[in-house]
Amino acid sequence: MCRSIKTLFNFEPPATDDEVRAAALQFLRKLSGMNAPSHQNERAFERAVDKTYRIARELVDSLVTQSPPRNRELEAARAKLRAAARFGERA
Repeated sequence: MCRSIKTLFNFEPPATDDEVRAAALQFLRKLSGMNAPSHQNERAFERAVDKTYRIARELVDSLVTQSPPRNRELEAARAKLRAAARFGERA
């Protein structure tokens, strides 16, 4: 899976529409191998992003869990620690 796509389910506050759309965009960039589609492919790419966003939003909104929501700030801090351990501290 794309490392830049983040888990969006079960967070407090819930994932925003912008976050879900960004994940859809990253997924389709990876799938298509295009960072930016050509002019000829732009409409098809945007349609795919819109459809993928709607489906992803529906999925995130309909999932249920017994686990308490995760804290965004705490999860971000943990990710930074993992990155520092993996890649070393940046000056």
